[in-house]
Amino acid sequence: MNIHEYQAKALLKKYGAPVSRGVAVFSPDEAEKAAAELGGPLWVVKSQIHAGGRGKGKFKEAEAGEKGGVRLAKSVEEVKTFAGQMLGNTLVTIQTGPAGKQVNRLYIEEGSDIAKEFYLSLLVDRETSRVAFVVSTEGGMDIEEVAHATPEKILTFSVDPVTGVQGFHGRKVAAALGLTGDLAKQASKLTDVLYSAFTASDMAMLEINPLIVTKDNRLVVLDAKVSFDSNAMYRHADLAELRDESEEDAKEIEASKYDLAYIALDGTIGCMVNGAGLAMATLDIIKLYGESPANFLDVGGGASEEKVTAAFKIITADPQVQGILVNIFGGIMKCDVIARGVIAAVKTVGLQVPLVVRLEGTNVEEGKKIIRESGLNVIPADDLDDAAQKIVASVKKGA
Repeated sequence: MNIHEYQAKALLKKYGAPVSRGVAVFSPDEAEKAAAELGGPLWVVKSQIHAGGRGKGKFKEAEAGEKGGVRLAKSVEEVKTFAGQMLGNTLVTIQTGPAGKQVNRLYIEEGSDIAKEFYLSLLVDRETSRVAFVVSTEGGMDIEEVAHATPEKILTFSVDPVTGVQGFHGRKVAAALGLTGDLAKQASKLTDVLYSAFTASDMAMLEINPLIVTKDNRLVVLDAKVSFDSNAMYRHADLAELRDESEEDAKEIEASKYDLAYIALDGTIGCMVNGAGLAMATLDIIKLYGESPANFLDVGGGASEEKVTAAFKIITADPQVQGILVNIFGGIMKCDVIARGVIAAVKTVGLQVPLVVRLEGTNVEEGKKIIRESGLNVIPADDLDDAAQKIVASVKKGA
């Protein structure tokens, strides 16, 4: 689960992180009021969307002006003008894709006098099963570019969960950033604060880009991007309330109601599979034969008929889908349950595109019989390779 920058900063502030003063607003009038309360002489007007690259992004609409999604204002009037241009318009960044995201809220923040910019993030290192710090002097840049061009400028280290953050971790961060004296002490404190926030809140990622040094020698978290482990949100009702569903795909929201693992993709073949590994293999083989998957959808090992029906409805609701592949290997999951769910869904929503079904495993013969006797135009497949070739051929034939 992702949250907005202003929400991330409010959370980090609770743990003692140094952040600039700012106010979240939803209208030009609120922006004007916030700017007046913050005082001047500089304000930063920031689009709040769940995507990076906002400053370099561009709005689709001409009335939004030529500037990006993060703008420096030199008067209260200019803050209001920028807010009017940005709110309700679509911002396209390197992370949103060409469709972009509509800006529904802004963060009005006091301006900062920047002396240096750094990069600092925390994430879960799956190789070590520990929380890792990623530190670089190249703040304000895409960390992927830094990793490609100058990897020596990135320091990565993990923290033993038994001991937690120790003094030497803070000194590592300070040394990597070239900080000494009081700034080194601030870096050490910030290291402890961020680790505490990360672990206590069940974060999956915390990225600060940039972390700045002001001209009066203060470390300040100038931007913050936070995502949480969705599986842990039952422990954090207060954090779950921060979810902004307008930033998410409607199909993914619907899938979450049925505990379906669904991720929307940009292809043409809808997939319903049980098991993450089999789902990944299904996506790969579709690509191998020249088409692209429209989604990743894992119904899980113990799905009910209702769950399968919901999954099928979500797939068919995607206008990009030109064909559907159901690929089930029945272990815990029973093939007859899948068959009944598919039949129920098709009878409810109709079937406008080719459907290939491959069933194998528990109750497979019963499942195949249910589909065979349903009277539906379903294409049976013997194995995964056969299924992939048939659905790709059907989609290409109909194109």
